[in-house]
Amino acid sequence: MSSTDALDRLAAVIESRKPALGGDPERSYVARLLHKGPDAFLKKIGEEATETVMAAKDCDHGGDTAKLVGEVADLWFHSMIALAHYGLSPADVVAELVRREGLGGLEEKALRKVRSRESGE
Repeated sequence: MSSTDALDRLAAVIESRKPALGGDPERSYVARLLHKGPDAFLKKIGEEATETVMAAKDCDHGGDTAKLVGEVADLWFHSMIALAHYGLSPADVVAELVRREGLGGLEEKALRKVRSRESGE
């Protein structure tokens, strides 16, 4: 089983929990977040990002790396809810990572700035 298979399965579950597809906010955490709208799941992404940073900092001081893995899993999960809300999937993120493959980080960042300026004109 590949990690992309696991992400695809999770994405399918999240998709099935959309209120428009019958997801019940009374019975499903995902449906509840989606029903409440972007403010709800974006707030969770912010919380999970902060918890991820704190867990990573703890690892620098002997903290449990399993805690970091758990926090990143929470961050990815809530990010996947945002992707689903906006009609995107993990495959879109993987495609972007593949597109960036072989680019140096500084080069990729410079290209994003150029594209941003071009789209703003």
